[in-house]
Amino acid sequence: MKILDVPQSGTRGTTVSYKTRYGQITRQHVVPRDPHTALQVSRRAAFGRARFLWGKLTEAQRIAWNRTASGSRTRRSLNQSGPLSGYLLFMKINCNLAAIGLEMLLDPPGTPRFGPNPVGGLTITNSDGVIGLKLSVSGKPAQYTVVYGSKPLSAGTTYVDHFTILGLLAEPARGVSDITDLYLAKYALLPAGSRVFIQTVQQINGWQDIPKRTSAIVPEA
Repeated sequence: MKILDVPQSGTRGTTVSYKTRYGQITRQHVVPRDPHTALQVSRRAAFGRARFLWGKLTEAQRIAWNRTASGSRTRRSLNQSGPLSGYLLFMKINCNLAAIGLEMLLDPPGTPRFGPNPVGGLTITNSDGVIGLKLSVSGKPAQYTVVYGSKPLSAGTTYVDHFTILGLLAEPARGVSDITDLYLAKYALLPAGSRVFIQTVQQINGWQDIPKRTSAIVPEA
């Protein structure tokens, strides 16, 4: 339920508190269902491998990761953030790499300078029930552009906070990148009238830029 209280997040006893765009929420704590999907297993394995590798680094390598992380901060939560340690940066970089099938790094990569994300709006077509999803691309993307998608939602939906990695943005052709296969491989049922949200994130050597979001409604055939 929604309550009037100071901003807070986390579990206390049998209740869970978190902040939403509608205000502070408190609910009964429930142990989440764990279906052990292939994606969950893969992510946990990557996290475990990254932790293992951190323990195998030389002291010089750990110092280098701490130096690279110096001055950076964790993602803000409830308007608060803390210093990013070398360990946290190592885990973040390597889990980002593993998520798109790349090898983990033992030495810290240099901090990149991202240009504007050139991925624009989403267009969805429906030709006799054959769905097509395409993203406009106005320039050359970064080293990698990771595409995230939401499940089909009500057309009136204006906010979504859960995205799943669909894959990497394909090389655009004449200013358009086709993501039909990426999306339908994850969400095969795409009813007319539903809204799809797509989020793209530029990634260079495991570093990620600010996400960019777009959405479109599936038209009638």
